This record gives sequence, structure tokens and C-alpha cells, in this order.
Amino acid sequence: MEANNRIKELRIILNEHNINYYVNDNPTISDSEYDSLLRELQALEQKYPELLTLDSPTQRIGGTVLPEFQTITHRLPMQSLSNAMDISELEAFNKQIKKLLNIEYDIEYIAEPKLDGLAVELVYENGLFSYGSTRGDGIVGEDITHNLRTIKSIPLSLNDSNPPQLLEVRGEVFINKDDFDLLNKKRSKNNQPLFANPRNCAAGSLRQLDSSIAMERPLRIFCYAPGFIDGMNFSSQIEFLNQLPKWGFPVNPFIEQGKGIDFLIDYYQRAELLRSKINYDIDGVVFKVNSYQYQADLGIRSKSPRWAIAGKLKAEQATTIIENIIISVGRTGALTPVAKLKPVNIGGVIVSNATLHNQDEINRKDIRVGDTVLVQRAGDVIPEVVKVILQKRKSNNEAFIIPSECPICNALASKSKDEAVARCINMKCPAKIKGSIEHFVSKNCLNIDGLGVKIVELLINEKLIHNISDIYYLKHQDIAVLDGMGNKSAKNIIDSINKSKNTTLARFVYGLGIRHVGQNSAKILERYAQGNIDNLINANKNNLLDLNDIGDVMAESIIAYFNNLDNINIIDKCLAGGIQFEEVNVIIKSSITDKTFVFTGNLGSLSRKDAIKMIEKYGAKSSSSVSSKTDYLIAGEKAGSKLKKANDLNVKILTLADFKSLIESCEV
Repeated sequence: MEANNRIKELRIILNEHNINYYVNDNPTISDSEYDSLLRELQALEQKYPELLTLDSPTQRIGGTVLPEFQTITHRLPMQSLSNAMDISELEAFNKQIKKLLNIEYDIEYIAEPKLDGLAVELVYENGLFSYGSTRGDGIVGEDITHNLRTIKSIPLSLNDSNPPQLLEVRGEVFINKDDFDLLNKKRSKNNQPLFANPRNCAAGSLRQLDSSIAMERPLRIFCYAPGFIDGMNFSSQIEFLNQLPKWGFPVNPFIEQGKGIDFLIDYYQRAELLRSKINYDIDGVVFKVNSYQYQADLGIRSKSPRWAIAGKLKAEQATTIIENIIISVGRTGALTPVAKLKPVNIGGVIVSNATLHNQDEINRKDIRVGDTVLVQRAGDVIPEVVKVILQKRKSNNEAFIIPSECPICNALASKSKDEAVARCINMKCPAKIKGSIEHFVSKNCLNIDGLGVKIVELLINEKLIHNISDIYYLKHQDIAVLDGMGNKSAKNIIDSINKSKNTTLARFVYGLGIRHVGQNSAKILERYAQGNIDNLINANKNNLLDLNDIGDVMAESIIAYFNNLDNINIIDKCLAGGIQFEEVNVIIKSSITDKTFVFTGNLGSLSRKDAIKMIEKYGAKSSSSVSSKTDYLIAGEKAGSKLKKANDLNVKILTLADFKSLIESCEV
């Protein structure tokens, strides 16, 4: 009994100190005192293992090693944000918001720094941290629970006696600049390679199979948004943000609330100064409409919400010299000029290459080999040449002209009237083949671990693969005998290839590299084809144009791709090699097709996930919040504020029994 009480006391004390340190920024004990209390708790839990719980502070300690990452599907998509590059685009954003809401008065916004880290989602069930994942592609992320548990600023249990049944919290994991410098100094002393920048270090730490590595890294988190919530309702972003510290989550101290375009411009302008003063990297600011009702009314686009925007800060710049210009050929055959730069440090990253885009861009900026140029990381990511420093140009620097032939296969490079880029017309160009294979095996396509750029190049050079279909006919001995490989590496690659055979039609279609077809378009095509690629191959242009977000150019590109016999042969060979597509739920037209449902309260034996599957089968969709666009509210036991809001908006309210009857009527 005495041990049990002391264990409970120590957990309370340690959790309070974690909140004081990471949430309140007000540490009340030294690190050595904290460690002493933690060791005492560890000793007691080892002596009395029956008293150990998952939310104990001792359970942060790394040591778990996973064989591979599992995937997690987000209940609600983790969407990316559209960008505003200057004040005029912020003004356009504000104007559009007011137009869509049909209001004249100033909108209330929440502004916060946009951290340059890694977005994650934390899931709590009945107040306990259950699991967490990366953003991934916004729909599916990787399960990194074992690494997230090592981050002391993430509470293992909510500081709440009556927590929501299910709570999803989204945040950004990052590393402070000072902590990053100390980490690199330590690595230098141990003759270990240095990290390029805090962002790469944070992202790499979270993607370690061994959690002890993450434990050694000074990872932190700021939380900023909800995912799915069951058991509690919020009316605004600021209300949710104010609740987060009460639960034990740290939030950014520079979050502000204000109204109208003047507030947006003022915060945006002040952010540049803030950037230079704070102890972590930011690459912009985020503006969100505060009201959740307005957010629901505004809705989302295919990739981003209409109610939020990221204001990008001025990119960091440096001057350097263009030592050469080479032509890169990608999977679509595009001839892209790339400047080879004298290496220069920009924002903590050594930059040695910069894209020059196309001939028009080279001509406009008058870029030549030997020029001294101003270079920036556009969006703090992609290096680009801003301008030439003409005062430093030498008289013998000649104008650069992109060749009319592919530098890889010497085939003609043609340029259509509506494009600025010339493309190699040779279907069997080695560069196009290499690029198509690299795309096919990438994470968002077939996700074949082990087949990186170098291995793909090696397999091509050894004439083991000539196109994507050949991957599925590789044998263990083919790989094991290659330079730098061996039995273990070969086994891992073959295992990954076999695992990729069970995939979705959407991933496969995206992996084919059809021009103009992205991830979202591939998912639309998957639903149209009902998981059967023959339906897609046999589709005509009118069939495709009837689909949402499929335009004339994309439709023609799809038709042209499937009219090519070589492409069909490659697809057939992939299927013969074992590729199988997951079953796609066929949408049955019914009385609830295109209707919006909101679920609240306890649904008893019916899980929320199963309930959502039920309505999706009949073409309906679910939402986490009640708005004027909600058609049905399904109210279980202990329904909260959503029920009141539905009544206020005259939304049709159904009991669980009513809901089941409605579904049964659809099945008739």
C-alpha cells in the first residue's frame, strides 16, 4: 500500500514538472532532481511490476525496436495549406472568405508561426495516449508511437478527470536551434556525421525503428489543431487552443487572435522580425478562420481547407557562382536545366544545385555559366536563382541554349505550343525509364523499401530491369551477387517487392506515371473503375469527363496512355507477376447519397468507424462538426453540444435505432 501511494505521488510530481517545463516554460526543479525522482519511480516499478501503467513517466524511455513501420489511416485528412507569398495574396484570401460567407464585417482569425518541423497526430482514448503517426500523404501516415512516447512534452495521459472518449491532437515536432547546435557539437566530438539542419534531424529521429535513438534527440512539440474528437465540442480554434495547456499540451506562445485584413498584414510583417529572435526555425505564418462554424461553412478543396492559409516568409538568400549548367531528364522526358553552384550555406543547408526551370526562365534572367548569382531556397526548400549580379559578370560568359536533342539518348526533344519545357520523344530513353521506375517504387506509389535511386540504377545497368514490370520477376540470387549487396539485402528487397503486390488501384495508377494524373486524381479513377483496371483501360473520354476534377487535358492524357500497346503489355506483365488490387467499396446510389452525417455521443456496440463505413457505402459522407450543410445528426447516449447546435440549425436528428432503420431502407 505504501509503495502504491509513493508511486502515485511520484507520477503526479513528475507530470507536474513536465507541464511546468514544457507547457508553462517555468521549471521548478533542476534536471538532476528530476532524474533522481525518475530513478526512484523506476526502482519501485521494477520491484512492483503489477503497479506499472502505460502512462507512467518511466514509459518514455526508448529501447523498443520495430521490424518495420506500420501504416495508420487518419480519421480526418491531414491536409496541406495553400500559400500566400505576399500581402496581395493575403488580401485576396480575406476577400474570398468574406465573399464565400456572404458577410461584410471583419472576420476573426487566429495567427501562429509555421514551424519548420514534422507534422504528427496524437490519439488519446479515454485520456490515455494510445498511438501517434506522421502526416504521411494526408490520408495515411506511419505509426511512430514508440518514438513519440520518448518526447517529454507529449503527455502520456490527459490532465483531466473527465476526458473525451476519443481525442486527436495535431502538432509539429521540432528541435530548438540551441539544442541542435549542442547535438552537432557532441556528434563532432564523437566523429559522427553532422546533421544539416534541425528539421531534417527531427524528421529523421521520428523515422527511426529504434526508439532509443529518438530518446537521445532533443525533440519537442507544439500542438495547434484538433483531429477527430468524441465526447467534447469546441466552437472555435481559440477555445481549443486554450484547452490544450489544461490537458498538458504545449502551444506556441506567439499565437494571436485578431480581426480583418489589417491584423493579417500586421502579424505577417512582424513575423519576419520574430523569425530572427526565436529559438526554432519557422518558414512562415498560418492564418485560420477562428469560428468552427465558419470553417464548416467554407469547407475544403481537394488538397487544402478554404479557411486557412500559410503566409510564406521571405526566403533566405546567398550569393554564389554558377560553375556549370547541365540538363536533367526526368521520367516525363522533360529537359530541365540545372545550375551547378559553388556550394553555399543557405539557412543551414549546403546548396550546390538550383533548378533553372526552362529556356524562357534562363532568357528572362539572362543566366550564364560563370555568373555570380543570388540564390534562395524557394519556400525554404527548393533552391532557385533569383537574379544575376551583372556587375560581376565576365565578358566571356556566353548565353546558354538548351540543346534540341536529349543529352541521354540523343533523340529529338520537342516542345508543344502550350508548354515551356522541351521533352525527349524517345519512349525508351534510359533517363525516362529510370525516372519512371524510381517513381513507381516510391513511398506514395508501390512503396518498395530498399529500391532507392542507387539500387534502381544498379539494376538497370546490370540489365536486370528494363521497365517497372521487371521488378516483379527479380530473384534473390539476381540481387545478392551485385556489388555492395548480399543475402540479407537481397532478402529484404524481395520481401518488400512481394509485400507491394497487395496494393490499391489508386497507388498503382499513380505509379504508372500518367501525365497530369496525381494522387487525388488516381483515387478518383480508382472509384470509377471500382478497383478493376480493365474498366479504366476501356474508359472513353466522356466517361472520364463525367468525373469530378478530371478535365479535358487529363482525360486525353489517360486515353493516350492506355491506347499505347507497350504500356498495356507492361501492365499485363505486372498483373501476371502477382500484383493484386484491394477491393474497393462500391457506392450504391440511395436516398442518402451525397448527404452529410454527424455522429455524437455513445453509439453503444456500433463503433464510429463502422457507422461511417455504413453511410459511405451508400454515397454519404461524415463530418466532425454540425453546420448548415449537415443533413443528419446521429445522437447516441450523452450527446453534447452538437445536439443543441443541430436543434438550433433545424438539422434532422436521429436516434441510433432511427439510423439503423435508415440504413436498412437503403438496402432494400
